[in-house]
Amino acid sequence: MPEPISDEPNREAASHGAEVAVLAANARFYAAFNTKDFAAMEALWARATPVACIHPGWNALEGREAVLESWQQILENPQQPKIVSGAESATVLGEAAVVVGRELVSGSPIATTNGFVLEEGEWRMFLHHASAVAALG
Repeated sequence: MPEPISDEPNREAASHGAEVAVLAANARFYAAFNTKDFAAMEALWARATPVACIHPGWNALEGREAVLESWQQILENPQQPKIVSGAESATVLGEAAVVVGRELVSGSPIATTNGFVLEEGEWRMFLHHASAVAALG
């Protein structure tokens, strides 16, 4: 009796492709931040999925309007430093994904979690959570 044909290689390839796409969306988030491009930031956030954001030292923000208003304030701040992001890893779970990573803001380490959801064929952000850490390690 012949062995069943596995679709594992196809599933792995699709998973890898989704991880690459999510990491690209994550990179667009940091590009929008560092270029202070509010239109790009707005386009990146989910429309149909509820969104939330926790900036370091801020209370939790819920809802697209509140989250985008916070980003507009941040991006319009002339003293807002650029962010260096790195050590990102993506986990894709169907049509949702989480990117865990690090930021350096003016030399201060930040741990991040960015959540993405697949909407209309695009990975869009539904969560940004950034928390200061004592040291990178």
